[in-house]
Amino acid sequence: MTLTSFGPANRIKRSAETHPLTWRLRDDGETVWLDEYQAKNGYAAARKAFADMAQDDIVQTVKDSGLKGRGGAGFPTGVKWGLMPKDESINIRYLLCNADEMEPNTWKDRMLMEQLPHLLIEGMLISARALKTYRGYIFLRGEYTTAAKHLNRAVEEAKAAGLLGKNILGSGFDFELFVHTGAGRYICGEETALINSLEGRRANPRSKPPFPAAVGVWGKPTCVNNVETLCNVPAIIADGVDWYKSLAREGSEDMGTKLMGFSGKVKNPGLWELPFGVTGRELFEDYAGGMRDGYKLKCWQPGGAGTGFLLPEHLDAQMYAGGIAKVGTRMGTGLAMAVDDSVNMVSLLRNMEEFFARESCGFCTPCRDGLPWSVKLLRAIENGEGQAGDIETLLGLVGFLGPGKTFCAHAPGAVEPLGSAIKYFRPEFEAGIAPTRAVVPPLAKPIVVGA
Repeated sequence: MTLTSFGPANRIKRSAETHPLTWRLRDDGETVWLDEYQAKNGYAAARKAFADMAQDDIVQTVKDSGLKGRGGAGFPTGVKWGLMPKDESINIRYLLCNADEMEPNTWKDRMLMEQLPHLLIEGMLISARALKTYRGYIFLRGEYTTAAKHLNRAVEEAKAAGLLGKNILGSGFDFELFVHTGAGRYICGEETALINSLEGRRANPRSKPPFPAAVGVWGKPTCVNNVETLCNVPAIIADGVDWYKSLAREGSEDMGTKLMGFSGKVKNPGLWELPFGVTGRELFEDYAGGMRDGYKLKCWQPGGAGTGFLLPEHLDAQMYAGGIAKVGTRMGTGLAMAVDDSVNMVSLLRNMEEFFARESCGFCTPCRDGLPWSVKLLRAIENGEGQAGDIETLLGLVGFLGPGKTFCAHAPGAVEPLGSAIKYFRPEFEAGIAPTRAVVPPLAKPIVVGA
């Protein structure tokens, strides 16, 4: 796996002032363990939060920073924290880290957990202090076996150093942290499905309200944040709101930096920490190096398989939620995929929709039945056996499975790339429609009721 924050000719160097998430990374890609992490100012933010800041002040600082969720939804983190109950009599609360990174084309959280596990632990420790949670869980994608091993070792190191467990840093505050590996379901990326799975239940999303902040794990107040989100917290506490906001490019409504990447047939596929507001063209040309020789960019997705396709002319859009929304889709996870001119869009979409159909929890009818229906139609079109009206049926499914039509956001994310692919590449779908067959008349006159 590549992770570099270098631009053309290695002009851009990682530093604590500009790369809060990645400046501690080793050049050899090895894991930064506790001694090295503390030598690089690790846990200084936690010590500041415990010694010098009231719990509510930590929440307000994160809210003022403008930090938003980095898992794809982009909900303001401080606002989510503010939903946790203020009632001091509620002494059982939970903090969950959503590390179930199963979005195709996305691997940013894996890098943080494998190479900087203590950054996540410090972020969770500060967050637990702010939210008055006494126990935390890192809900980890089951296939991330290396991340699980590194996180468990880092948790034990932190315990031995008095940074987890009882009376942390002499504050009287207790916080236990556990690594929980999931069974491998994409739907667990939805926070309430994650909660059900953690409790040992089927991974179905829950009805909201009540929201997890009121009724979460085992019926107790719970806050769920993404790995990258929590990893931003130490730098915000250590260096302040104004500095954090200054990291983003002019014009961006999102603050700080973001792990962004490019996969596909590009010359330099990888992952980089960049300020919000860089353009897609900078990411594609300056960092990913453009397409490999012999290939041409056909289209791209800005942030995982659940985001819509964009054309090469959309590369000048700024990479932040509002900037990508202006060209018709979502920022998502910020890890883009380049589609080259050798790819047939019908085949690509059939493969994507097979994944999304398989990963549906099956709870609501539009998702359970609509996604397999889209796969059936796409497979027929792919084989040149599509029928007149199939494209219109697919577009109908895009509408029926859109935002607000299903129990959770799984189906809307699944059909967004389908709708955009038909919009931009309809002739490729039309090419799979078989010649119209003669209509065979009915054998008998239909019975008309009341005739």
